[in-house]
Amino acid sequence: MAFKPANNIQDLQYFGEFGGVNPSISDSSTYTFLSAKTMFDTFEGNADGCYLYSRHSTPSNLYLGKALAAMEGTETANVTASGMGAITAVLMQLCGAGDHIVSSRTIYGGTYAFLKNFTPRFNIETSFVDITKLEAVEAAITPKTKVLYCESVSNPLLEVADIEALSKLAKKHNLKLVVDNTFSPLSISPAQLGADIVIHSLTKFINGSSDTVGGVICGTQEFIDDLRNVNDGACMLLGSTMDSLRAASILKNLRTLHIRMQQHSLNATYLADRFEKDGLKTVYPGLASHPSHDLFKSMMNEKYGFGGMLTIDVGSLDKANALMELMQKQNLGYLAVSLGFYKTLFSAPGSSTSSEIPEEEQKEMGLSDGLIRFSIGLDADIERTYDMMKSCMKALNILK
Repeated sequence: MAFKPANNIQDLQYFGEFGGVNPSISDSSTYTFLSAKTMFDTFEGNADGCYLYSRHSTPSNLYLGKALAAMEGTETANVTASGMGAITAVLMQLCGAGDHIVSSRTIYGGTYAFLKNFTPRFNIETSFVDITKLEAVEAAITPKTKVLYCESVSNPLLEVADIEALSKLAKKHNLKLVVDNTFSPLSISPAQLGADIVIHSLTKFINGSSDTVGGVICGTQEFIDDLRNVNDGACMLLGSTMDSLRAASILKNLRTLHIRMQQHSLNATYLADRFEKDGLKTVYPGLASHPSHDLFKSMMNEKYGFGGMLTIDVGSLDKANALMELMQKQNLGYLAVSLGFYKTLFSAPGSSTSSEIPEEEQKEMGLSDGLIRFSIGLDADIERTYDMMKSCMKALNILK
């Protein structure tokens, strides 16, 4: 039977304390015990269903974690205060001094900076490779490698990882395959394709309203228990804890994710097709011209399309900036980082979300000055949006 992630979310039933259709929010930082022994047992991890301190877990956070685990098809999940809080905890849990990571070269700038500049302080080294070339990935693996890290759809170049093939490679070399699925929730289900751990920045599509920062780690019960361990768990000790009020807010928004992802994908497909026909250098996994179009198709949960992210290259940073400023002036979206909002967001990643990557490395991976990353919104009249965007491009001589 086909994996149906939205059904898995919808089938979860929670009742609030007084019969509310939304679960009650646990607005406490600490929890009381009727006996000292139960407190001791909870510290030791032996008291199921008891709560100790909100950095460890709360009912509200566990509700959201359960829903996200259902979405990804993993045993359980742990929510964190940010996407980076999820990424850093996972990598610090899996690696120690002397260990090695093989990572995709095109990843979110914050992740790149963490691997390139921060983990070497702990004697953890990373090799950055073209994740689409499996022979290059395997060649980078050493006896010290512990983790293979990638994004399902990379930020910002929209390269697509062959998760099934990478999983086979990881198993062959006894590595953990960690996949950041932020760009493609519902569309791609990495755990079903063999990923060991799936990460999301909940800030983006999953929450969808650009009012909350959050992250999640989806994996086995054993691994999540390790992360929460009071003695040596990275989530517990590094302290990137999600607030219960925010967890409750994201859980409400998660219920409409399937509707939103369909509209994001529908609109992005329409615009990408038109932009390409206009002669713009357009990258979108839904276009037949995308080098991994067939791969994405083979992995996707078809109903949710190819996602809401696309890029165009207008040739120079000056042109990119002028176009983004004009589109914002015309109320076509916002010149802003992040993604997954109801309104279209656009930025030049070379000078924003990927600015941590040195210029020479940006050039090497094909991240040009004129590249604009679009997170396409939920516009009801996408034809009108296209016409207005095209007028902006003509006004700036980007299109004739």
